[in-house]
Amino acid sequence: MKLSRRQCLRGAAALGASFCAKPSVGLTAGPVIHVKRRTTVRVLGTHVTLQEQIRERAQKELGIDLVFSPGGSAEVLHKASTHPESFDLYEQWSNSIRVLWQANAIQSIDVNRIRYWDEINPLTKNGRLSPQAKLGAGDAPNKILYVQSDGKLGPQTTHNVSFLPYVHNVDSFGYNPNIVPKGEPYQTESWAWLLDPKWSGKVAIVNEPTIGLFDLALALQAKGLMQFEDIGSLTRSELDKMFSILGQYRREGHFRGVWSSVPRSVELMQRGESVIESMFSPAVYDLNASGIPCVYASPKEGYRAWHGVMCLSSATTGAVKDAAYEYMNWWLSGWPGAFIARQGYYISNPERSKSELTEAEWDYWYLGKPAATDLNGTSGARVVAKGRVRDGGSYRKRFSNIAVWNTVMNTYEYSLRRWNDFLSA
Repeated sequence: MKLSRRQCLRGAAALGASFCAKPSVGLTAGPVIHVKRRTTVRVLGTHVTLQEQIRERAQKELGIDLVFSPGGSAEVLHKASTHPESFDLYEQWSNSIRVLWQANAIQSIDVNRIRYWDEINPLTKNGRLSPQAKLGAGDAPNKILYVQSDGKLGPQTTHNVSFLPYVHNVDSFGYNPNIVPKGEPYQTESWAWLLDPKWSGKVAIVNEPTIGLFDLALALQAKGLMQFEDIGSLTRSELDKMFSILGQYRREGHFRGVWSSVPRSVELMQRGESVIESMFSPAVYDLNASGIPCVYASPKEGYRAWHGVMCLSSATTGAVKDAAYEYMNWWLSGWPGAFIARQGYYISNPERSKSELTEAEWDYWYLGKPAATDLNGTSGARVVAKGRVRDGGSYRKRFSNIAVWNTVMNTYEYSLRRWNDFLSA
């Protein structure tokens, strides 16, 4: 039988249609296979917590895909506040909360869905680890944690919160003790050292107006160049005077520069470009691990404190929202808290992480005891030598000496302008 090409095509189409129709006698329908797709959660934040080891571990344990998008703090805050559809979870610091909440970029978190909520310690919920501890000026985390009945943020306990409390620490400045004479913690170490003319041209500051600004305000006050009515809420006139003084320092070459990432702050001291600078905890341990001595100061005026926040995008819904809650719960499950402890950070429910740390690690990082053995960091390299005591001592002691919390002030917009003036001076 001879068939034309058109007839063959018609026959093939009919055959295909017969397989789509109800199976006829002699044909058996195969099983329908449903492949479950992994949920993807996009996390926007900084390099502090968006680390590859964390992403890989969470993906494996939760069975979800995580896309991390780390960046500079100012950069990611702008993106999050203007494009909530670009992320599902946001990880940064508590000074970003007011901006995000007022921009409707984040939604409240139901504490009933946070598995270990009852384990979170008083620091976040009450602002202090103990009644005797200094509360600190500015936005202590409890002031901006709870969503009030009028939709604003405040300290009154409710079942809805603006962020998941997790990573936190106190910051100060680091210095090379081979050049800057070693001081006595809480006695002689002072923020004023950042403005000491002996270190002119060798001082670096973090390039973040809600952080670096307070480092410099504390330095000005400690040196007796200014006195602020409330260092956590600077007025326009105080900002004007402050940056007038700092501008002169900058024009005279006192500041080597500013840094926007932990690796850059490490490089500045490794190369000898700076001998004293604003610093985050991991940089101190990276420097010591590389053979560059660095002391993390315990200023007699008190620390600048910060609290990590994990926020849920206002655009996140459905299965992705469920997966986001699982990721938040995972962060409080033990292993993540132990991981970040090896970088010098704390977790808000530390007792759950205790079993994931060796006794020597727990004693050093949390209790302030001398290291019973050499201790390794997250990279596997030694970051603490046997016998060393953590700069500043125990968790409780360090968080009992807070001068100010990272804060977005009422004069935030104006402070940004003055900060940029300072950078271009």
